[in-house]
Amino acid sequence: MPGEATGTRDEPGTGGEDVRETPEAGGGASLRGAGWALAGLGVVIGAVAWFSTPWRTLPAGAPHVAPDPARDFTAEQIARARAFDAALSVPSYLSLALTLLVAGVLVATPAGALLAARLRGPWWVRALCAVAALTAVTELLRWPLGMWYESRLRDYGLSVQTWGSWAGDRLKSAGVETLLTAAMIVVVIALARRFARWWIPAAAGAFALTVAASFVYPVVVEPLFSDFTPMAQGPLRRDLLAMAERDGVPVEDVLVADASRRTTALNAYVSGFGATRRIVVYDTLLKAPPREVELVVAHELGHAKRNDVLYGTLLGALGGAAGVVLLHLVTSAGPVRRRTRVSSLADPRAVGLLMGLMTLGAVLSGPAQNVISRHIEARADAHALDLTRDPATFVAMQKRLAITNISDLSPDVVEYVLYASHPATPERIALARSWALLNRLPAPPGNAGP
Repeated sequence: MPGEATGTRDEPGTGGEDVRETPEAGGGASLRGAGWALAGLGVVIGAVAWFSTPWRTLPAGAPHVAPDPARDFTAEQIARARAFDAALSVPSYLSLALTLLVAGVLVATPAGALLAARLRGPWWVRALCAVAALTAVTELLRWPLGMWYESRLRDYGLSVQTWGSWAGDRLKSAGVETLLTAAMIVVVIALARRFARWWIPAAAGAFALTVAASFVYPVVVEPLFSDFTPMAQGPLRRDLLAMAERDGVPVEDVLVADASRRTTALNAYVSGFGATRRIVVYDTLLKAPPREVELVVAHELGHAKRNDVLYGTLLGALGGAAGVVLLHLVTSAGPVRRRTRVSSLADPRAVGLLMGLMTLGAVLSGPAQNVISRHIEARADAHALDLTRDPATFVAMQKRLAITNISDLSPDVVEYVLYASHPATPERIALARSWALLNRLPAPPGNAGP
């Protein structure tokens, strides 16, 4: 059972306030307990990921169709996609490198502790101010790269935002991130000041926070970035609701997001759980033929049908709990504490170390999340084909999305691993042809054009 921490001492630079040490309850026994907990969580995460991920999209024996961009896209379209990808690659990689550099500095040097030591006030005020200051510094460093990226989107006609609205969205995103990060870090420090085995309640809190955020996000965060209006009564709305009912997916409403004020890209999604579940369609997608809109929504219904968001939330919650335990193990290491000059997570000067480790964890876990996501997206594609039985329109829809969104038609290995949460468009089209052959329907012919 967690016990109350004992022992206090004055740390330099803290205004003379007592800072509770976090004794290693039982010495190595505490670390061994955390190690076993991490191993157990790892097994559970692996089991949930393995059994909830559709590693095979189509049944065994389905005809294999090789992805081939040249079969469905013209040389000009392929060249444009490559040029667009090249234009975005430099600011993207530089932003990633900068993120890793800042995180590395916070984890391997006393920079974060030195910043926090200059702050005054109660420990929680200093912690909040340190989070805000470090987030602001990181955002300022990344701001020019963000402008570079946005400029490339404008050059290719994908972004229609003004600089004012772009900056507003970026600041709102930074604000939400700061609030969540500050809340998590303050809770960790508070628990470390109160309990020896603080990581036990902190892991439970991380699990609960992830689950709560999944329910709150659609009704609290999404409206900060888009305005949603009910889709006008008409054939498309009726058809979408009828398709959801036929699919056995309860949907409360069909909403239209005002995406056109920011982008020309096409998209739709199903958001929320239970009473908050709704189909959301970008207003830009409404320019496509209704049958293609239905297929995009059918894909999203596949996620709801298979409870992909629920399983994703469970994996995220378990990952958050495991991350807290790993955080305890890493920050208990002598070299880490000496390099950062943080003797205990009960010290508000640990904010920088915590932020750096959280960032590194998010980046390093990304490729594994993408592997799972690509399989889940492929299953949703197969669900859309099962529901509509219209592979020709599916291929036409995928081509429209790829051309309008200027999707990368042949991503290199590094980009695929780091960024690809969906299969590449030629892979999705090949899946549709394989599905058609499996179901004894005519495979959509190749047509290298719009």
